[in-house]
Amino acid sequence: MKRRTLPVAAALVATASLLLTACGSGDDGSKDNDKIAGADQGSETPSASASATGAPAEDKPDGVDVSLPKDLTMVFDWDKPTDKNEAAAMDDAANFLRAIYRGIDKRTTKDAALATYATGDGLHYGEVQINAWIKGGWTATGTERHYDVTTRSTTNDQAVEVAFCVDSTKFYGKEIKTGKVLKTEPSLADFDYFKIVMTKFPTADDLWQASKVYVETKAAKCQ
Repeated sequence: MKRRTLPVAAALVATASLLLTACGSGDDGSKDNDKIAGADQGSETPSASASATGAPAEDKPDGVDVSLPKDLTMVFDWDKPTDKNEAAAMDDAANFLRAIYRGIDKRTTKDAALATYATGDGLHYGEVQINAWIKGGWTATGTERHYDVTTRSTTNDQAVEVAFCVDSTKFYGKEIKTGKVLKTEPSLADFDYFKIVMTKFPTADDLWQASKVYVETKAAKCQ
């Protein structure tokens, strides 16, 4: 059993349905930037404040600890865009994903990282994912790669859609009690396509929060 047979991408069925409705045409190169799905979602004040930790500086963007266990690696094979807002939104989309797996590792949805990098439906998505892993008695191990990233902004520069592929062929679930790593042979189920709508936090220049998450599972275009 690998990660994609765990209830990670499937736990939010409504999210996948929204992807098919909003993005099913496959026209990712659209110039109609004001029609980013979910871009009207406003940012909310993070519900938890970041506390000082002993994490290295590179693991504490915005002063929030997003460090992960040593046996878990998240690779972001991304070229940053020249647009400052899109580059910042891309960085915080990565931090949002780190925050989810940090919550899985810490066995809580209340970690400061998730509250900092998610809001609205994005926060709900993260909480559902974390709770599914906690309920199943699993944590994550291995390497997850993120690649083929694209970004597009609304004309008011308050929302950025970050879209990318995910390769989980070397990324696994692990039973907490036994330490058993749940592996299967690589397959199409290991490839997903994500679109995360990042919204600008109103009182911080460089902080962006995931407000919507759309997931296309078994994404052949990512193989």
